[in-house]
Amino acid sequence: MEADRADPEAAPVDLRRDGAAALEWAASYLDRVADLPVLAQVEPGWLLERLPESAPETGEPFSALLADLDELILPAVTHWQHPRFHAYFANTGSEAAILAELVAVALNQVGILWRTSPALAELEERATAWLGELLGFPREWHAHLEETASAATLAALAAARAVMPDRREVVCSEHTRSSIDKAARVLELELRRVPVDGEYRMRPDLIDTSSACAIVATVGTTSTTSADPVAAIAARKGNAWLHVDAAYAGSAWVCPEFRTEDVTAADSLVVNPHKWLLTGMSCSCLWTSRPDDFRRAFSLVPEYLRTPDEVISLSEVSIPLGRPFRALRLWAVLRCYGRAGLQAMIREHVWLAAVFESLVRDEPGWELCAPRPLSVVCFRRDGSDEENEALLERVNATGELFISHTRLDGRYVLRFAVGNARTSEADVRHAWEVLRSCAR
Repeated sequence: MEADRADPEAAPVDLRRDGAAALEWAASYLDRVADLPVLAQVEPGWLLERLPESAPETGEPFSALLADLDELILPAVTHWQHPRFHAYFANTGSEAAILAELVAVALNQVGILWRTSPALAELEERATAWLGELLGFPREWHAHLEETASAATLAALAAARAVMPDRREVVCSEHTRSSIDKAARVLELELRRVPVDGEYRMRPDLIDTSSACAIVATVGTTSTTSADPVAAIAARKGNAWLHVDAAYAGSAWVCPEFRTEDVTAADSLVVNPHKWLLTGMSCSCLWTSRPDDFRRAFSLVPEYLRTPDEVISLSEVSIPLGRPFRALRLWAVLRCYGRAGLQAMIREHVWLAAVFESLVRDEPGWELCAPRPLSVVCFRRDGSDEENEALLERVNATGELFISHTRLDGRYVLRFAVGNARTSEADVRHAWEVLRSCAR
């Protein structure tokens, strides 16, 4: 039996040696990502067929894993770090966030209570306050980090339902994103959609919240990035909780000229730093002007977690008990880029989208399909829906760029999103040439 015991000194990975190799791999990947096909060029099941069905009996060197990254993983990766990723909402995992994530995993903090990681709790409080100040929010708002805007929205609507348990309705616009539908389904709430105007914004004159526990206004809708008139909606919300979904567009508020909506009447508001603020995936910030209602909805401290510390833990204002050290990434980005660096990136992306918009506008046979508030252009080629869908598939099959689509007024519409820090004007113009070539 003695021979079967593991040797505690036989570590499967040498952090200095293998860590240096992993960092070199990551740096090399970012150097060459622009030369890779943006969209994964494999069929469903490609990777599964190449992976063993069972884990190895004995450990393997980390170098073997690094080799398999190139042989197995990269072919099945759609490269969100690519400068010509223009689908959905393009984003960036910056160098600052990459290194901060390394440190976060090394520290391996578990934020169950303040006591289990004072650094996690207090850095999250301070980093989100910094971000709120950069975006122009009231200083008294409370904030914490969630994994995604979907999780943040679920928490906000759960708090709203707890405040008004006799009301089982959520009001939103026709262009509110699907996370609202899913949250309503989970919470057993009924969703009622309000029609939009010619610019795809919710019409306040058609709002009725008499049976609603919450109303959701969107600033930066998924299809067109249009902004619901938040102040006018707030004036008509009655007693309903007002949640503002600014997951994408909220990041642009680091630039004062893009603060087109007054959101100060919001009861809760979500912005995703992982969408447009360089932090990498799984960093969504939820603010509220009603933290006590969040605590009443979520605080549950069993005896084995009670401590004499006179502090409210983050687990008391959100659904999860444990939480990772996400704030370290946000803190790193805010420190390494600062207000000026983030503003420069946002303005550059809005300008690049304007460049693409002008190329579409000036080319016969193409049309713009919606206003462009920020960095997403909605457009299509003259022709049928089927022809535009086929065009999108041809473009994406080239591997030269990746775009997505939506439907507006029943028509199939292409979307071109700018949001990657590595995207240049040359990338945008190259993408347009690929589109024109595929259209021919």
